Amino acid sequence: MSKQVDTTTSPPNLPVVFSKWPYEGIIVRDPSLKKYISLRPAYLPHTGGRHEHRRFGKAEAPIVERLINKLMRPGRNTGKKHLAYNIVKTAFELVNLKTGENPIQILVRAIENVAPREETTRIMYGGIIYHVAVDVAPQRRVDIALKNLVDGAKSASFRSQKSIEECLADELIAAASNDPKSYAVAKKEEVERIALSSR
Repeated sequence: MSKQVDTTTSPPNLPVVFSKWPYEGIIVRDPSLKKYISLRPAYLPHTGGRHEHRRFGKAEAPIVERLINKLMRPGRNTGKKHLAYNIVKTAFELVNLKTGENPIQILVRAIENVAPREETTRIMYGGIIYHVAVDVAPQRRVDIALKNLVDGAKSASFRSQKSIEECLADELIAAASNDPKSYAVAKKEEVERIALSSR
């Protein structure tokens, strides 16, 4: 007689990133970014661009995949998603070794810290161009934060003995702790300072 196993009380087998890091327990503290940082569980951070043709569709793409996509362009890694995937995977392992925390939580905290709240835009009035301070939309805040995190890692690894994986891990940790040595944090403060003087 075969023994039946009761699966009704066992917890559901939720997908985890890189077969290691679970999405559960991740907290987004910034209420304006909650809607635009997607923490929907997925086995693989690769949607194949299914969100591309819908307005604001990229908000539904997993935040880890958006980081991978930012790593792909421009430059040496253009279009090499598998290479970018491996860079982020190794960087996440380094982040976990250095902090002992879930790397997805560190990424979310880094995005919250480096997303600029205010920037400048050009307004032409009577043939004269003025720079005016404007509030940044939440989705653009996430885009700029991811771009600056990746740019900081790329510039740190260029002509350096440190690999891109180590530089990305260091940049994420520094940004998550709001360290002024972080490229992304410095960039955010510079943008906000220029916006403040343009009010």
